[in-house]
Amino acid sequence: MAYLMHEIFGGDTGELLTLDDYWSDFYEHFWRIESIGFWKLERQQFFKEPGNKSWEAFVDGRWEESLRLIDEQRDDFADYYGRIARQGFVNRRVRIVEKPIIPYLQWELHLLRLRHDYGGLTSVVGPEEVAAYEAGGPLPEIYTLGLDVMYEAVYDDSGVLAAARRFTDPELIARCQRLIEGLYHQGEALDTFFDREVVTLDPPTT
Repeated sequence: MAYLMHEIFGGDTGELLTLDDYWSDFYEHFWRIESIGFWKLERQQFFKEPGNKSWEAFVDGRWEESLRLIDEQRDDFADYYGRIARQGFVNRRVRIVEKPIIPYLQWELHLLRLRHDYGGLTSVVGPEEVAAYEAGGPLPEIYTLGLDVMYEAVYDDSGVLAAARRFTDPELIARCQRLIEGLYHQGEALDTFFDREVVTLDPPTT
């Protein structure tokens, strides 16, 4: 049965955290993740990422520079995902991609491709594959850290991360984790999708 997202939450609204409290709480729990791992669902097609130098170059129309700045993160990603591997948990993401691919998503897929190379594996899912869950609205941006905690990212109207909701009910977290994992196995590996759909795109205009 395909649950609607509001049915999965079961009326639980979580605890709203400020950004500072959220980041502190997230990193406290992230490095304690055990076997089930980290599972993320990314639905929105557009975000703003102030402070990210590559994103800022992309927005300014400096596409080649934005790609170079992504590539310069290789050592950081190697260290980050190497530490995750030593901790012994998986790091998986489902990225829902609508077509035509908009400029922001074209940029983000380049970043996710590099993460994919180092172990942050992403599976691409089309909107038609989640339509059964979205009769009441689009899926939220959620991510589970084992069965201890789940967060829903809260964005302002311009697409900037503004806050997060924290959930701690193990049964709720398990339901959402199974949903994300099911979509992950249903989707297409990012590397094959990227080589077919993204590499051939012209540089985006912003």
